[in-house]
Amino acid sequence: MAPHQITIKDIAKILGISASTVSRALKDHPDISPKTKTMVQTFAKKVHYRPNALALNLRRSKTNTIGIIIPEMVHHFFSSVLAGIDKIAYDAGYNVMICQSNENYEREISDAQALLDNRVDGILMSLSKTTHKLDHINNLLDHGLPLVFFDRAPEELSVDKVIIDDLMGAKIATHHLISIGCKKILHLAGPQHLQIGKRRRQGYEDALTENGMEYNPNYVIKCDTMDEVYANAGQILEMASEIDGIFAVNDSTAIAAMQVLMKNDIKIPDHISVIGFGDGPNAKIAYPPLSTVEQKGIEMGQEAVKLLIKQIEENEVTTEPSTKVLTPVLRIRESTNKSRLY
Repeated sequence: MAPHQITIKDIAKILGISASTVSRALKDHPDISPKTKTMVQTFAKKVHYRPNALALNLRRSKTNTIGIIIPEMVHHFFSSVLAGIDKIAYDAGYNVMICQSNENYEREISDAQALLDNRVDGILMSLSKTTHKLDHINNLLDHGLPLVFFDRAPEELSVDKVIIDDLMGAKIATHHLISIGCKKILHLAGPQHLQIGKRRRQGYEDALTENGMEYNPNYVIKCDTMDEVYANAGQILEMASEIDGIFAVNDSTAIAAMQVLMKNDIKIPDHISVIGFGDGPNAKIAYPPLSTVEQKGIEMGQEAVKLLIKQIEENEVTTEPSTKVLTPVLRIRESTNKSRLY
């Protein structure tokens, strides 16, 4: 087995600084202090660091192609992100190459390698629900490939990200249910290994606490697809007699929950008020129309591709990675019942 060639990320991890700082220190960038430059350059010499030739070649040879890895093309949110990406990329002279992981970790690995092999200038990416290791992401970074995450981003990697404020969105959704009189609110939650699932649950819990209400773990069900709602229909119906509100992690889950309840003569919103997260077209045509939190897919795509093009065209790391956080907006419709106030 060939010995591991030390990378900028290895040096950054050992020295406890960011990879971008290491990169700039090695290039004698004026923004880096003399002390940090000396520390990095001395350590790099000690461990015989050499720049990755493939990475340099990738950065110097442009194809004017941007790779995109998304979990699902048919999902309205991701299609709206693509719409946001496409016009900005086209106007800047870039073509896009789209890969769908189909929420599959192994497929995501394959997609990442395919884009690397096709020498794209950079990658925009949203993690699949089943991604549990980041070796394939680190491989892209080690090859010097510009990378920006959107929506589902790994918290532990220091890379550019564009996300919605999931915690705030969940809080305003739950606060809305509480403001109309809901006292026992069920949360249909996303996977807790993903930051969006974790933050939306935390926002739900924080809203309860802020209103002096006790958090009940029995009122949280891992259920973030229509199929999972149908699989958990028995449990949801069993709880229907005691709950008066549902906050679902996304719109499709919220709409499926309404369908299950109404098929069993439980009226929305008279008996149970329901709110989702996303604000795709189905939210408006659902019956009753769904209250939800707007996720801003087009704006997210635009901001993500702008960050990526900036990385590509600067052709070197000159700034610390940034996280752009979009502000969610509450959209109130007929699935939440204001009559509880009176």
